[in-house]
Amino acid sequence: MQKHRKRKQLELQRPTRSSTKKKPSTKPTTGLTELAKDPYPTHHRPTPDECRAVRDSLLAQHGFPKEFAKYRRLRPSHDLPLDENGSPFPQGGGPKPEPSEIDDPDGELEEKESVLDGLVKTVLSQNTTEANSQRAFDTLKSEFPTWENVLAADSKYIENAIRCGGLAPTKASCIKNMLGRLLERKGKLCLEYLKDFSVDEVKAELLHFKGIGPKTVACLLMFHLQQDDFPVDTHVFEIAKALGWLPSVADRNKAYLHLNQRIPNELKFDLNCLLYTHGKVCRKCIKKEGTKIRKGLKDGSCPLLHYCRSI
Repeated sequence: MQKHRKRKQLELQRPTRSSTKKKPSTKPTTGLTELAKDPYPTHHRPTPDECRAVRDSLLAQHGFPKEFAKYRRLRPSHDLPLDENGSPFPQGGGPKPEPSEIDDPDGELEEKESVLDGLVKTVLSQNTTEANSQRAFDTLKSEFPTWENVLAADSKYIENAIRCGGLAPTKASCIKNMLGRLLERKGKLCLEYLKDFSVDEVKAELLHFKGIGPKTVACLLMFHLQQDDFPVDTHVFEIAKALGWLPSVADRNKAYLHLNQRIPNELKFDLNCLLYTHGKVCRKCIKKEGTKIRKGLKDGSCPLLHYCRSI
């Protein structure tokens, strides 16, 4: 009788399967780890119609930004055809471009960038101007013709090559670490395999590279992998908040998740490029002064004024 009671007591003390389940992780997440979850499911803006209207208004105001035209021509389809100057063709009429005009409007094929080139360019573009980041990239490639040369070089020489782009020690370290990790994982310095990955697979893969954040990954997806993604930089973030497309409490990472859920894929590329371009020239949309680039739009000329009251 006593042995039977002891067995009963041991069974009660032994942990059950349900009691040994792991607790859900409370580790904070970023835009790279929560790949498809909308943090603001009850905030129903922007609507597809709002996205299209803003895109059309900015396109009429600015034309399509020439700095992004070469990436637009690489995309598999165009929601709006552009002429050789990056301006939209008239709706419902007017001349239609020949395929060759879209693919190569100047009659000369541009030098093809590798995916790895694109990733390094994006790293160098952080916290600086397009001109400075392009100069830093050109100098880096001039000093070190191959990425193997960059990986083998002392960090101080890489820093010297990219110094004009700012944050040279941080960017040089990021590039070296990324190249080393890539060689360790894949045996060669090449990211072309990412072209066969889905958006979520690319995000998961690039988690392996230290210093590569959500915005860098989103830019790589949109510009260099021709995927439908919507990076959120300062310009895009501030204008989206002013338009009421984000809750007032939104941060950049959550804004990225929300806007990628709400904006139709076929509008993401054009709308992103146009919001970024508009933010650089409109004082009303981005409330910062003192930069040389903030010129060109006089008071009252902002095409977004009638879309919201907070601009």
